[in-house]
Formats: sequence, C-alpha cells, structure tokens
Amino acid sequence: MRLIGTIAAGILIFFGVLFIWSAFGEVPQPQNILTGIITVLIGFGLLWLASRKKGTAGTEGQNVSLKIDLPASTKIEEMKCRNCGGNLKAENIKMLAGAPTVECPFCGTTYQLTEEPKW
Repeated sequence: MRLIGTIAAGILIFFGVLFIWSAFGEVPQPQNILTGIITVLIGFGLLWLASRKKGTAGTEGQNVSLKIDLPASTKIEEMKCRNCGGNLKAENIKMLAGAPTVECPFCGTTYQLTEEPKW
C-alpha cells in the first residue's frame, strides 16, 4: 500500500506541476494555476500519508513463529552432538532456510537435523 501511495503521489505532483506550467504558456489559462496547486497539495498530502503508514511486506526484523503439532505418543529424547557428544538443548536448534539446524555450544559444529524413519 505504501508503494502505491508513493507512486500515486508522484503522478499527482507531476501533473500538478504541468498544470501550473501550462497556466503561463502562450495562451494564459489562469484556472490551471488553481487546479495545479490543488493537485500538487493532494500529491504531497498523499506522500506524507504513505510515509507515515507502516508497511507489512518486506519489513526487516519480522518474526516468524513455527508451531509443530506432535502426535500424542511422542517421546522427547536427549540429543547429543554428532561431533563431541555434548548435550544439546532446544535453544541450540534454529530454522535456517526452512530446515532445522543445530549448533553445538561446546565445539561450535553446525549441522542439519534429519528425521530417521520410525519403522
């Protein structure tokens, strides 16, 4: 919405300046001055409103929560680092590019978690 408001404001300001400019041409048209001034003021007002509105798409620092629904018979097992054997906690697991990865706080090894088949 912010981008659309900025583009519309630019178009209004452009045409407002053209109206003002045309008022001083070979054939003077004083009614174009008022039309141009009103159009430019509306354009700047729209630009001001677009700059105040917070955009949702593409904002930096956006938090994403991932909720996992586990079946009732799920047991939580203790996880150990593949490299050093240190105990890993849930805080060490992060989602990177849609895949669960773990970073060992003891040796610094980072690897992707894979789920072994249950059968």
